[in-house]
Amino acid sequence: MRGLAVPLLLLLLSSGAAAEEILGGSECRPHSRPYMAHLEVVGPQGHAHRCGGFLIRRDFVLTAAHCAGRSITVTLGTHNTTEREGTWQRIAAERQFPHPGYRPGRVVHDIMLLKLREKAALTLAGGPAAEPLPARLRPVPPGRLCRAVGWGRTSVGGPGSDVLREAKMRLLPAWACGHFAGFRGGRQLCVGSPATRRNVYKGDSGGPLLCAGIAHGVASYVHVSARPPAVFTRISYYRDWINRILRAN
Repeated sequence: MRGLAVPLLLLLLSSGAAAEEILGGSECRPHSRPYMAHLEVVGPQGHAHRCGGFLIRRDFVLTAAHCAGRSITVTLGTHNTTEREGTWQRIAAERQFPHPGYRPGRVVHDIMLLKLREKAALTLAGGPAAEPLPARLRPVPPGRLCRAVGWGRTSVGGPGSDVLREAKMRLLPAWACGHFAGFRGGRQLCVGSPATRRNVYKGDSGGPLLCAGIAHGVASYVHVSARPPAVFTRISYYRDWINRILRAN
């Protein structure tokens, strides 16, 4: 059915639920993904919500454009968001760079760079840049098993902890996301076998899709039922834009 895709953040806001974990995944070993960023976003009307993201340079985080807000605070070095540790680095986003082609409520060009107010410290728990980004238009073939990482829900309506989780998800051919009216195969990735219940969901927006040591996607949207597949923004398509922003800042 068409018209049932909702950005992961909008799913969160419409339900009124707090961010929990990835569906069908498992808890990450604490601090094994030191580039992961937990985003606290204050929206235009003052409402707070959360997204994921990942460090690509000591002063830049990559996330989803629909995570933009009036202000964003980035926390690095966190595993359990309810237990403050000495590893935490809380840094305000000084500037937000949503892709110029993105329009709120749309599901294409859903990618954003955040310039941090100060550079992250290089520590084992939080700070090193994420796995390399893919080269421009470098193809990643369907069938590849990848990992989605985030602090999103573990079930559609059930509770979950606040620890970082990950789930193995398989890349599918573009036609498998044909039921999403806004899907664009060149700019997006179709991820997650419908035969499984492993998926990103509410609160996972902006988190990475990691394939063989490379961050290939940014979590964007999913069917309202949470049934796979999900759609990730294809990072390789936007490498020229990413490089321009990094060079200028």
